[in-house]
Amino acid sequence: MTLIRNTHFWVILLLFAALTFLQYVEQLGILGTQPPSEHFGLTRHSLERIVFLIPIIYGGYIFGLKWGLTIAGGALAVMLPRAIFISNYPGDALLESLGVVVVGGLACLWTWTISRERERFRSALEDLESAHRLLQHYVRSARSHEKTLTVLNAISGELTKSLVLKDVLRTAVNMVMELMEVEAALVFSLDEDTQELVLIAHEGVSESFARAVDRMKVGEGFNGGVAASGKPVTVKDASSDPRLTRPEVKKMKIQSQLIVPITIRGRVRGTLCVAMRRPREFFPEEIDLLSAVAAQMGTAIENAYLFERARDTAERLMVSEKNYRELFENANDAIWVHDLAGNITAANKASEKLTGYSVQELTGMNAKLFLSDEGLNLAGTIRRKLMEKEPVTQPYEQNLLRKDGSVAAVMLTTSLVTDEKTPVAFHHIARDVTEEKRIKENLRHYVQQVTIAQEEERKRIARDFHDEIAQSLYALTRRIDNYTRSSPHLTSVDNEFLAQLRNQTEAALQGVRRSSHALRPPMLDDLGLLATLRWLVGDLSRLSGIQAELVVTGTERRLTPEAEVTVFRIVQEALRNVEKHASATSISVKVEFAGTKLRVSISDNGKGFNLNEKLAELPRTGKLGLVGMEERIKLLGGTLEVRSSPDAGTVIIAEAPV
Repeated sequence: MTLIRNTHFWVILLLFAALTFLQYVEQLGILGTQPPSEHFGLTRHSLERIVFLIPIIYGGYIFGLKWGLTIAGGALAVMLPRAIFISNYPGDALLESLGVVVVGGLACLWTWTISRERERFRSALEDLESAHRLLQHYVRSARSHEKTLTVLNAISGELTKSLVLKDVLRTAVNMVMELMEVEAALVFSLDEDTQELVLIAHEGVSESFARAVDRMKVGEGFNGGVAASGKPVTVKDASSDPRLTRPEVKKMKIQSQLIVPITIRGRVRGTLCVAMRRPREFFPEEIDLLSAVAAQMGTAIENAYLFERARDTAERLMVSEKNYRELFENANDAIWVHDLAGNITAANKASEKLTGYSVQELTGMNAKLFLSDEGLNLAGTIRRKLMEKEPVTQPYEQNLLRKDGSVAAVMLTTSLVTDEKTPVAFHHIARDVTEEKRIKENLRHYVQQVTIAQEEERKRIARDFHDEIAQSLYALTRRIDNYTRSSPHLTSVDNEFLAQLRNQTEAALQGVRRSSHALRPPMLDDLGLLATLRWLVGDLSRLSGIQAELVVTGTERRLTPEAEVTVFRIVQEALRNVEKHASATSISVKVEFAGTKLRVSISDNGKGFNLNEKLAELPRTGKLGLVGMEERIKLLGGTLEVRSSPDAGTVIIAEAPV
């Protein structure tokens, strides 16, 4: 049916019929000429035979070699009876007929060959585009994975850093928005007495919207549904969902939402919601990621609640002796009081669990017995500041020696007890964070293992780029060159097309090689850190035009593979930031070998930036690269220092024992 509808088919059919008619026009009695006949100036029907080339070549060009040969065979079948039985010159007529068929067949073969070569080039171009898309996918995946690890580690560190609920929530919301790349985030806490969701933190929505969604019943709306079921929910278009009945909510025109439960010890204690005002699909890995963040957030919120409760408890203890004694004895946190000489005058039951001593044993003991020399120095500093009414950052971390000889890490809040403005004692509230510190150390070990796995994955992808994609692209350029040299019949258009195709292939090959080197330069393993840094600095100067130099002082030597990879990644990230953001014209990279230490500094003359925050707070401002550098150098037991101010450039200094 498709062939019947094809116009070319009918044109070829009509041409074939007309030429067949002309072959036997005399036998049909339409023309009365006598042999030897003369048509169009040619005798023996030569023209009618030659014109058969038109449908043969036409059919071969339109429908391919098989059709062209079929039409040639049909033409031969039409011409043979006349050539053999009717023509006065059967030998010449037969030779002409065979010549027409052979020439037509060769013409069809030639057009088919050209078409097949063009199809090969088109296929090669599609393979090139596919390889380019694969390359972009690998690069995006590597960068996304690195960013996710950096932000997750930063979130974990920030959430365990503060016990002030307001700070914890502000940090959590900002980092969730950074991690998920969303426009709004909301955190709800479940009031178990009223079974309502209370909005405790939000960002990216109006105050009227916040008031409208505050105090939702469990089961009401999307967040209430998640609180009731304890399962994550994705919403593709919330603006038109019939479950939304509050007008303030509809005014925000929020479309896509992802809501996960915040659980503490297996119980739903709230929800975490991220949202967009435009369509977006949340993938399963994003749901798992946000659920993991919600779990960390739940632990941090509970710790903050416990700390605020303990702090409020301590303040109320000063008001009423009766209430003080009741709360003192039943508090979950360890509480003790000692006089100015350090002798403990009171301790609660929780202190027994923390120290291993009974309340009777604690009473009369000197607090110095619980402290190491370092702990005594810290306690002396806190004592001096409280006595002189200087500000003290609380809670602060202190190590206590237990009865069994083990060490407990505690977050300690210390206050000065006065009697008519005269200092008489010190009041302490301690929360055991030994397990939390162990978890944090395990997390750091996990980050280290993930970093190692990431480097191995980079190495594998770089090897795949070099061994597969780059080799395929190089082979393709050689095939193009060979075809161009061995095909003198090519037109100027074909030559231009082949030249463009080769240039595109060569550019893609160079891009694959650059990406392979950026992922994992093979010279890092073969020639070492300094050779790789020289290549990196030279490549930056050549590609960006920024004047860059590498200065090495001290005795050059190879480092451990882990140290060389870490230092290379820090310099690579720093140079990438300068190239993208600093608008600098010159960069200096200095590597100093000093005994058992390595010091690397990267300085530029760019526009700089305000550096009022700590490094761990930079993810909220989008400076994830600096946090990633600090985390990498910490894995070597080193430190990272950043100096920058507007219009004064930036200096990054990394030091580590090697």
